[in-house]
Amino acid sequence: MLILGLDPSLSSTGWGVIRAEGARISHIANGQIKTDPAAPMAKRLAALQAGLAEVIAAHHPNRAAAEEIFVNKNPQSTLKLAQARGAVLAACGMAGLTVNEHAARLVKKAVTGTGSAEKAQVAAMVKVLLPGVTLAGSDAADALAVAIADAHLGPRN
Repeated sequence: MLILGLDPSLSSTGWGVIRAEGARISHIANGQIKTDPAAPMAKRLAALQAGLAEVIAAHHPNRAAAEEIFVNKNPQSTLKLAQARGAVLAACGMAGLTVNEHAARLVKKAVTGTGSAEKAQVAAMVKVLLPGVTLAGSDAADALAVAIADAHLGPRN
């Protein structure tokens, strides 16, 4: 089973694909879809959707997983995150993928053993769990963490 993990963001959406065979997981690919901060919102969202559609077409995952949305102190940031997440989920929906959603604390706990882990701890454990992986960045590490958590927490298809 191929699982696409997603860390949606308007500026840089992280993605990671893993293969899960029972309790065994292995790295397939990871990356980031970056948008131009000077571009209009509609173009940025279209870029996210198109970029993720390319990833899905290239790797043919069986399902996807994303972190549940959290509320920032800044309402504008929350709104932008929600819009980016909508574009990402739409790309998955257009490809016919089921998307499992997991709380950020649950993802961190599944990967590091603690729900309050910092980004650096998550990236370090992703490297331990997927030996030899070269991470495209912290957003890609977070996306791989979501995929790893989903392999253990998601439904067994």
